Amino acid sequence: MTDERIQNQAHGVNVDALRNAVAESFSQTVEELKDLVAIPGIAWEAFDADQLDRSAEAVSSLIKDLGLDDVQILRVDNQGKPGGPAVVASKAAAPGKPTILLYAHHDVQPPGDEDLWESKPFEAEERDGRLYGRGAADDKAGIMAHIASYRAVRSVLGDDFGLGVTLFIEGEEEAGSPTFRKFLETHKELLRSDVIVVADSSNWKVGVPALTTSLRGLVDGTVEVRVLEHAVHSGMFGGPVLDAPTLLARLISTFHDDAGDVAIAGLQASDDAAVEYPEADYRADASVADGVRLAGTGSIASRLWTKPALSIIGIDAPSVALSSNTLLPMARAKFSLRLAPGQDPQQAMEAVQRHVEEHAPFGARVTFTPGEMGKPFHTDTSAPAAQLSLWSLGEAWGVEPVEAGMGGSIPFISDLTELYPEADILITGVEDPDSRAHSANESLHLAEFEKAVLAQALLLARLDSEGLQ
Repeated sequence: MTDERIQNQAHGVNVDALRNAVAESFSQTVEELKDLVAIPGIAWEAFDADQLDRSAEAVSSLIKDLGLDDVQILRVDNQGKPGGPAVVASKAAAPGKPTILLYAHHDVQPPGDEDLWESKPFEAEERDGRLYGRGAADDKAGIMAHIASYRAVRSVLGDDFGLGVTLFIEGEEEAGSPTFRKFLETHKELLRSDVIVVADSSNWKVGVPALTTSLRGLVDGTVEVRVLEHAVHSGMFGGPVLDAPTLLARLISTFHDDAGDVAIAGLQASDDAAVEYPEADYRADASVADGVRLAGTGSIASRLWTKPALSIIGIDAPSVALSSNTLLPMARAKFSLRLAPGQDPQQAMEAVQRHVEEHAPFGARVTFTPGEMGKPFHTDTSAPAAQLSLWSLGEAWGVEPVEAGMGGSIPFISDLTELYPEADILITGVEDPDSRAHSANESLHLAEFEKAVLAQALLLARLDSEGLQ
């Protein structure tokens, strides 16, 4: 990479100066991240909305310290209810310079069962080179990557930094971004940019960065099975009719074939993932229990990125503690279906509904209720912005980055592509396979985080120097 580094120095990017600037302020960056983690801003109705406002104010204060113009806390209504508070700030582009939008979100997942945490979820704690706490990785580290990288570039370039920069820190992503589309439509010109960086993904592994080049789409919904008008005594009536949970289980079992592949007709799948993901690594990263046979066929990477995956994420039925000897009349399950890139979400939803209706067990009354839909995403890695991002990642880590798909979905990406079709979208991240976002003991690898900050600083500097040629 030596020749490339010399060449890019000639393009006006002082890699060593930026590396030093990031390192010199990194302890400050970590302390600011700890302060953000301490705020339990959760955008779910069951939680204190004042904490979400407090989180937005804290982010706003950090951004104001950068000297950006017109720092605002904005929200739009959703069916009469106010959306989550988003922080928006900007620095206008100098003549002839492009503008980059830096996205992250300040809301977090609920902590869940706090007994499963080894430290308090909203008191950030450093252990063995990692920072533990709810939001430490997802996505308050994304916020701090934006803030710290901007701070580093300004310290090196000063008034010569002419790139336009807009910060957009959302406040309801973990609640499904219910007002995201309306927010974009309301503030379309305020957020218009040439490049959009979404810092809400993961790197390949510790020591190897990644640019997320594809996302699976998502559809979800509920399936209800009813067999009786009301519950009856299992001893008096059991036998001729099967209870609703049993029939729901039989219906759910038809979603996959014996190999574990999704068995719903009409869903797209391919086995063309370009990156090898060793099974041993997957088992370790996903904490697969010993003896569990992996599901599906084809490469591990394709099963994660380019094939559909269906999970049952909730079941409504009495708990074991509250169970009684009755035949249950109704049971309901919520499914979550990840879609291969290229799959139309509406067609996928219709395919699931057809399957459910055609496989109703024992003539049970089955009700299908569609839920949310999100489109898949694919990056053109030959585009100038993607090439600059890959270069920046390689410089920061000192190794070639991986162009990786991601099994997850970011539904609002489709809104960005529809409203800003001219913008290049880059999905980056600060997480690694052991970050455990959404789970107990969420954490951030601090050495990797510093490299992520440097990578984004290099991207900002290179865009400022060359633009999108």
